[in-house]
Amino acid sequence: MRWKRVASMVLAFSLLGGTLIYADAAIQKIRLIINGSDVSDGGYMIDGKAYVPVRELNGIIDFDDATKRVNFTQPNVDLFVFKGDTPFGKVSVGKLKFNVFCQVDSLKVDISSVKVSIVGPDGSEKAIQSQELGKDQKDNFWFRTNDYTYDFKSAGKYTIKFYMKQAKSKEYELVSEKVINAI
Repeated sequence: MRWKRVASMVLAFSLLGGTLIYADAAIQKIRLIINGSDVSDGGYMIDGKAYVPVRELNGIIDFDDATKRVNFTQPNVDLFVFKGDTPFGKVSVGKLKFNVFCQVDSLKVDISSVKVSIVGPDGSEKAIQSQELGKDQKDNFWFRTNDYTYDFKSAGKYTIKFYMKQAKSKEYELVSEKVINAI
């Protein structure tokens, strides 16, 4: 009788071990690069399909716990950087006064505010301006920052980031970026 119990335990552990090995082979963690930048969490390859964390795709994410549904919205955002009335994409090293113009359309969620910041080549981020939005700014609006003076201390890539905050959220979500080259 005792040998039957031992045999059934050996069989159960063998099946369990085989299942874990199969599951490990079917799910593989992969390195994920979006627009030339490594995503810290990476992604997964499951049965030949790549799965990417939706928060890495620069959009507004809304999770409805009741329906277990993720709503992802990526509004159309065009960013322009102006020195006076002249747009630019390259700048000389040194201080520069500029403003950022943002045109937003195809917005399908209610947002309460926007924020613009700049990230230097060293990764340091400075806020340029944030602003609460009125009720009339729904699916299509323009936003222009005040003039902002920034010191482009070294040559490299500087990134202008545009964030939105949903009306029912406490945090800003990145929705668009524009790169400025300092030479």
